[in-house]
Formats: sequence, C-alpha cells, structure tokens
Amino acid sequence: MIEESRLHVMIDEETINKRIEELGQEISRDYAGKDLVLVCILRGSVMFMSELAKRITVPLSMEFMWVSSYGNALTSSGEIRTLLDLNADITGKDVLIVEDIIDTGRTLFYLKKELKDRGPNSVSIVTLLDKPQMRVAPVVVEYTGFVIEDKFVVGYGLDYQQQYRNLPYVGYVE
Repeated sequence: MIEESRLHVMIDEETINKRIEELGQEISRDYAGKDLVLVCILRGSVMFMSELAKRITVPLSMEFMWVSSYGNALTSSGEIRTLLDLNADITGKDVLIVEDIIDTGRTLFYLKKELKDRGPNSVSIVTLLDKPQMRVAPVVVEYTGFVIEDKFVVGYGLDYQQQYRNLPYVGYVE
C-alpha cells in the first residue's frame, strides 16, 4: 500500500474525460469507413478503453491482450510476456492498440510488430499517458492523451500491486 500522504492528483477526472472526448472525435474522423478493432492491453487500459469506445462514433469491435513487463515492481523488467492473446483474426482490419501508459516503449514496440505480422491493414497506438523522455524503443504513438513527466502514477486503471486502479483520476506517488 502507498501512504495516502505520498499520493497526489496529477490529472483530475474532468480533465481526463474532456481529453478522451477529443480523442474519440479524432479517432472517429480518422477511422470513418474502416473496419476498426480496438485492442485493449489488460489490465491497466480497461477503464481508458471503456470510456474511449463510448466516444468513438464509428462501428468497432473490441479485443483484449494481456502483455506484461512489470510484475509487481515499480519499473519495467524489460522482459515482455504475452499472457492472453487475441481471440479474433485481425487480417485486413485496422487495429488500434489501446494502452494506459507508455514509457520505455519496449512493450508497444514488441506488440506492434507482433500484430503487424498478423496481416491487418494498419496498426496504430492510442495511449492515455506518455513519458517520451523514457523511450528506449522507437515507438510511434498516433494518439496521446497526456504527456507526463517521469513519475510513478496510479489511478484510472494504473496500479501498484493491483491496487489504486479504481481512482477516478491519475495520481503520482511522491
């Protein structure tokens, strides 16, 4: 558990909702007439994808993957493991990977290549949070909610040892 005095609001709920609405409009415009598949990266991206999907106005389907590089640590181990794979064939579809946070980019670099090898028309990324200053893998992020500084964050799906995902805001640990 994190001491309450160490947890501070970084991005409040109202600001998050406004930005997700804007992302939904942008994605709807860009994917009009396409066969869109949202791929939620479990577990942290569930809240973000749920809210984003409600704001996308074009038809879409949803798939889920569980890819881990953290375990219970504060920093990425660098070892990427696929714990749950897609159920559907994405050949000929336009895939939008929905991620909660990108820092080193290793996971998304691996995942984007993995999905491209399955024959979709396109593979793009939308993330709620981005720490580009931490990037070590060359990942292009097409849609970004917020660029944040390098702090350990929780809330809005992000966790510490499976706790704090249910906070309606993004907080940082000091």
